[in-house]
Amino acid sequence: MIFEAFPKIGRLKRDCLVTEKIDGSNAQIGIIKDDGNTSGAVAYDGGYAMFAGSRSRWLQPGKTTDNFGFAGWVVDNSSALFALGEGRHFGEWWGLGIQRGYGLTERRFSLFNPYRWKDDVRPACCHVVPILYQGVFDSAAIEGTIETLKDVGSYARPGFGNPEGIIVWHSATKTYFKRLIEGDEISKGEALQPAA
Repeated sequence: MIFEAFPKIGRLKRDCLVTEKIDGSNAQIGIIKDDGNTSGAVAYDGGYAMFAGSRSRWLQPGKTTDNFGFAGWVVDNSSALFALGEGRHFGEWWGLGIQRGYGLTERRFSLFNPYRWKDDVRPACCHVVPILYQGVFDSAAIEGTIETLKDVGSYARPGFGNPEGIIVWHSATKTYFKRLIEGDEISKGEALQPAA
């Protein structure tokens, strides 16, 4: 038998960041150097290629190859989006016709990393998920953010009274956790099952 070490255990009382969980569709923008092997890219600029993706696949503009028009939006905004730089840029594609809709008449892309994407460094066509709490992990503080979200409503879309929940980024373990306002105790698969 090959020896396998037990993994190190991260300490719970470390910094965390709590952001609003927006109910939309997971999306990503990938930007790589154009090495001539960039089939599937949706845009090119200055030696770089851009890809548009969902949670599980690369997208192309078109009725059957896109995800709520995200790839089309990426193409339309590609000149600004190249400013994101090389790498993978994850976020939520949300708004009109996607999940809760949030009472919007348009769709938005909100980047997941609020540490990196402050107003002065992100493209104007992108939003950023709102920070609700930042500090040492504390279950009371986490629950407090849920209660505030219930009372105040969405910070991503002020005035919308039915937000989905929160995302907790735990810095020591480099792990995301989610907490939903409603239905947190059941899995997504169970929630999608029709009532008996």
